Amino acid sequence: MTDFRPMRRIRQQLPYDECIEILNRATSGVLALHGDNDYPYALPISFVYSDGCIYFHSAVEGHKIDAIRRDERCSFCVIDADDVQPATFTTHFKSVIAFGRIQIIEDDDERLRVLRLLGQRYSPNDHKGLQHEIDTLFSRVAMLCLRIEHITGKESKELMQQRVHQG
Repeated sequence: MTDFRPMRRIRQQLPYDECIEILNRATSGVLALHGDNDYPYALPISFVYSDGCIYFHSAVEGHKIDAIRRDERCSFCVIDADDVQPATFTTHFKSVIAFGRIQIIEDDDERLRVLRLLGQRYSPNDHKGLQHEIDTLFSRVAMLCLRIEHITGKESKELMQQRVHQG
């Protein structure tokens, strides 16, 4: 297990439970991998969080898959609030960053379970359509699992102060 540095502005750190709430609320984030020629490779992607893991879908080949095979370490960032305050030259923000190791799910039963989780998150009322998509695309889709090793959330000083005054 890797040691992760503590957040510098610890007073602005979000509680763990709120980080998980944000992961359950957000619909997309940015996955950062070790890309070609040692460049970072960060891509916007939809996801679903479940039981300490973040799941994604992917084509079965390409830059993302090559990067994962090269180095399973990754991070994933979600922005929950981004309210620019022009008059005060600041932004009222909340964000979460998860660090961990990402793997390509090989087991077909697990791939199917995760694909259903993802589909139900984004199309919760279209069971027939979801099954049609799964039947059509299953052989051409990879499912990815990021096992979270460390997670932090942070909010702006202004949102932190609001929380303190409300609490």
